[in-house]
Amino acid sequence: MVRRINVRGADGLRLAAWEFADPPKGVQPGGEDGRAPGVLLLHGLMGRGSHWATTARWLSGRYRAVCLDQRGHGRSDKPTDGPFGREAFVADAEAVIEQLGLAPVAVVGHAMGALTAWQLAAKRPDLVRAVVICDMRASALGKRSQREWEQWLATWPVPFATLADVRRWFGEEDPALERPNPARGDFFAEVMAERMDGWRPVFSRRQMLMIRQSWVHEAYWDDLAQVRCPALVVRGLDGELGRAEAQEMVRVLPQGVYAEVDGAGHLVHYDRPEQWREVVEPFLHGALPA
Repeated sequence: MVRRINVRGADGLRLAAWEFADPPKGVQPGGEDGRAPGVLLLHGLMGRGSHWATTARWLSGRYRAVCLDQRGHGRSDKPTDGPFGREAFVADAEAVIEQLGLAPVAVVGHAMGALTAWQLAAKRPDLVRAVVICDMRASALGKRSQREWEQWLATWPVPFATLADVRRWFGEEDPALERPNPARGDFFAEVMAERMDGWRPVFSRRQMLMIRQSWVHEAYWDDLAQVRCPALVVRGLDGELGRAEAQEMVRVLPQGVYAEVDGAGHLVHYDRPEQWREVVEPFLHGALPA
């Protein structure tokens, strides 16, 4: 079962949210008085809600799991020039939680979505009961990182003739790869759509750079320190978040917990879904009511 829910962002932007399984039988969403606790799942840059489908399905045994296509992504609106600042993404998540009655909610975020998760928890502690931060740095990445991303996006051989070509390029041939990664190919195949001339991303690469530009030059340690709820920091052993920085993030978080997934890169929940579940599930069980 998959169900699309149309919601509105803080500025009226049309957003698409998704449920990939029914919530627990016999209870209502919400998290209090016999209602199923809510979990909001936020993808990273260039992702979409469906990237969380596997996670959402096992979560649905205990919770109401909602996956959001964030602005500029998936089936949500893509305003030509934004706004794409941090405030807009946080306000969107805030609006979705309130419209769907999910609070108090656990927010599970990957990369950019993780930054949104902890900023929301810092801003609205009344809405957020727990946070999972997956492979996102708190330190500023800087101009060089943004320039490298711009150069990488320009190398994409768009349009792709087939989805097999998408999987092969992102999973095997991409110069940014150190070694083949089939899960990465599957990840990018999910954000392609067939057009008249072949397969193209469902997002604008120009907009992705605009979105990244809005946060890549800043550090977000102060926001971390304001997260009062339980927070799990998860890194892939071969991901983008280094162990030393991850452990410092846990130290800064008032209720921080650390976990790492062996054999996973940046796409932790895609690379090692079973191990991802092993670290996330017990944390949520402890942080959310049954």
